[in-house]
Order: sequence, then structure tokens, then C-alpha cells
Amino acid sequence: MAAAFPPARRIATNGIELAVHEAGPADGPAVVFCHGFPELAFSWRFQLPAVAAAGYRAIAPDQRGYGGSSRPDAIEAYDIHALTADLSGLLDALEIERAVFCGHDWGGGVVWSMAQLHPDRVAGVIALN
Repeated sequence: MAAAFPPARRIATNGIELAVHEAGPADGPAVVFCHGFPELAFSWRFQLPAVAAAGYRAIAPDQRGYGGSSRPDAIEAYDIHALTADLSGLLDALEIERAVFCGHDWGGGVVWSMAQLHPDRVAGVIALN
């Protein structure tokens, strides 16, 4: 039987709140999963428990504008600088210095940009596109 998808908690970051699902040890190396369009963090329901079971801290937010996360009205609130600042702020809120970022579809573009705009926060990039 597959492990249950962890419930979300809301985390303040970059002027918004993200709905964030976490599994695994709090002191494990962090892997942040970024969903694509029109998906949600739930897309990672099979990967979070598996990665957590391997000893990693698996983290999957609903990105801004999706699911349980904040939905700013302004179109400008969704540029790549805001999306990557959300993830950097998420690391701050969780007291994580660096993480591996895994993205699918649109999330792949976000994690590529995370490495470009916040290289000091990125331990690695996994893009599934």
C-alpha cells in the first residue's frame, strides 16, 4: 500500500502564502518538487513518500496561483522573479540553506530559473519536461 500524501500547511513567503506538503526527516537533504500547468503539488503524491523513505526531506508546494496557495490578482505577480523568490523564501521559512529542485512541465522552467537567479540556494536541478 502506498504511503498517504501528507497534508498541506501554509507557509508565508515573499508576501504570499504557499500550501506546502512535506515528508521525510526535517534534517534530511531537501528536495523541492515544483509542479507544472495545470497541476498541483498532488502531482508528486507518489514521489514524496518514496523520496522521504530514502532519507530526504521531500517538499512540494502548490505554486502561487494554484491550489491552496495565494492567488495575487496582478499578472506581474507571476513573473519568474516572483516564482523563484517564492521558493527561496520557502527555504528561508523552513530554515534550509540549499535544496535540489525538481520540476515538471512549467515547474521545470521555474527550477531552471531558480538555478540562474538563486544559484546559492540550489544544490541541483532535476527537470522532467
